[in-house]
Amino acid sequence: MTALDLYSKVEHLLGIEESTAYLHTLYTEVLYNYEIKNLLDVGCGTGGLMQTFKKFDINCDGIDLSSLMVEKAKAKGLNAEYKSIGEVDKQYDAIVSVFDVLNFVHPDELIDFLNCVHKALNDKGLFVFDVNTLYGFSNVADGVMSAEEENLFLTVDAQFKDNQLDTKFTAFMKNEDKTYTKEQSVITQYFHSLQLFKKLKNFKLIKSVYLDMYDVKDKALIVLQKV
Repeated sequence: MTALDLYSKVEHLLGIEESTAYLHTLYTEVLYNYEIKNLLDVGCGTGGLMQTFKKFDINCDGIDLSSLMVEKAKAKGLNAEYKSIGEVDKQYDAIVSVFDVLNFVHPDELIDFLNCVHKALNDKGLFVFDVNTLYGFSNVADGVMSAEEENLFLTVDAQFKDNQLDTKFTAFMKNEDKTYTKEQSVITQYFHSLQLFKKLKNFKLIKSVYLDMYDVKDKALIVLQKV
């Protein structure tokens, strides 16, 4: 089981439903004025954003590095696959990565990731994504929390240092015999400066705006166009 698989089991306890819905609406508004016939959701999770875009008759594919999330998306009738962006062999009018997916990409691998996105886009195709700001990492994400339901207890301990956020998820799951199974994993995210995206030679910056997800500028929405 990967760290992302554990995350998929406990995501519903993190209290991010409202923020997720807000981002889905925002992404829809951004792409509404463009002629988008097909779209790829990189880091699609359980397929919430794909469902939103399907309402606009857009053909949606999704990929994710959590097999559990992919199975949940497939159960909704969505076209999701367990693969990386480097394995995509089609081209799309738009590619999206919602809720700080790019922050999971190591800085040394980010340019290769963006080159793979570029390859998977049609001419003048759009790449829409959001990333955590430095303030978002250090003042919003950093910290501890706990949550529970009848058969599950979760603790989250996130520490931001040297432009890296390490988040430890510890889950205690109640078994039928009333014993508990402990699962633990660490997910790492990285801060990426907005200046990096402004200097890309194979993309043109269309839009860059800060988002006040928690009444502070904790995220930035970025729209790039393939050149």
